[in-house]
Amino acid sequence: MIVVDRIKEFHNELTAWRQDLHAHPETAFEEVRTSQVVAERLESFGIEVHRGIGRTGVVGVLRAGSGQRAIGLRADMDALHIREQNAFEHRSRNDGRMHACGHDGHTTMLLGAARYLAETRPFDGTVYFIFQPAEENEGGGRVMIEDGLFDRFPMESVYGMHNWPGVPAGHFGLRAGPMMASFDIFEVSIAGRGSHAALPHTGIDPIVAGSQLVAALQTIVSRNVDPIDAGVVSVTQFHGGDTWNVIPEGVVLRGTTRSFRPDTQDLIERRLREAAEGVARLSGTKIDVRYERRYPSLINSAAETEVCRRVAEQLVGAERVTSPVEPVMGGEDFAFMLQAKPGCYVFIGNGPGEGGCMLHNPRYDFNDAILPVGASYWVRLVETLLPKR
Repeated sequence: MIVVDRIKEFHNELTAWRQDLHAHPETAFEEVRTSQVVAERLESFGIEVHRGIGRTGVVGVLRAGSGQRAIGLRADMDALHIREQNAFEHRSRNDGRMHACGHDGHTTMLLGAARYLAETRPFDGTVYFIFQPAEENEGGGRVMIEDGLFDRFPMESVYGMHNWPGVPAGHFGLRAGPMMASFDIFEVSIAGRGSHAALPHTGIDPIVAGSQLVAALQTIVSRNVDPIDAGVVSVTQFHGGDTWNVIPEGVVLRGTTRSFRPDTQDLIERRLREAAEGVARLSGTKIDVRYERRYPSLINSAAETEVCRRVAEQLVGAERVTSPVEPVMGGEDFAFMLQAKPGCYVFIGNGPGEGGCMLHNPRYDFNDAILPVGASYWVRLVETLLPKR
């Protein structure tokens, strides 16, 4: 493993930055303190700073040499609505909010790369450091684009990185093509007619209708999607009723769907609506479906992925790089940026983690040991894509 020596020297500072961010988590579009910290650090490095891109986003601009080429490096900044259960000193001080996905580490790794690149400028061209708000559920990447990200900061390609617990620390995984799934949500409102539970024939039972619909939805993927393809339909909420002896007027179901291919995404939505219509006719209920497409599938472009693979292998060794890595059904709004520009999104191993837990767990913590590895990856990628003359 060949970590940049200068970055090793300020590893302790990176750790302090990361733990400070972890202790002060802020959720989607509320990253006021976080963006302030990021902007002030970039300015202290001598980097040009633009604030308020996509509400609370920050973009740093660093130029070197006379080259006209430009690339973007992106890190997400937001936390989750989770009550932390860790007991270490840097645990969350904002009750009910937690950096349970490692965005504190992502932000710190990119800040570390920015510091080194500003000190040494070992490249020819322009690097845009993109610090994005609201990755969790709210599509901050899309909002930054709508706010003129790629118009104001023209770049030829854009790159992202995410830690992955359970993968050995400092290992990398990437693949060309679909790497993470689309992320859609649905809400189904079922209106029946309330009645006494002892006299069900006098009402129209929305709980039975809802139960039939939940069962029907589980056949969408198993009996409609090509087994070689992939899809997920998960009902995650079922709300209805208040007491033991009353059949309620209505129930609400909510859930999420995932897929890699646009035509599979279309099929899942169509079959979900058709299943709801069929259950409504059978049960005599009235069913309304709200289906919202949140994030598209994240698709890495082939040429840029090959460059990232070579950079990762040169940094940590080919034996520590998995390519192609298996795709993941989780969603990621960096997908919006990759719809607009070619680029690549990679996984960096976070090690076993606190208690071996996965992302979005109340006992998760980012592994500070990989901070210099991630920062060095960014540096070597810049040097490769924008070689100094």
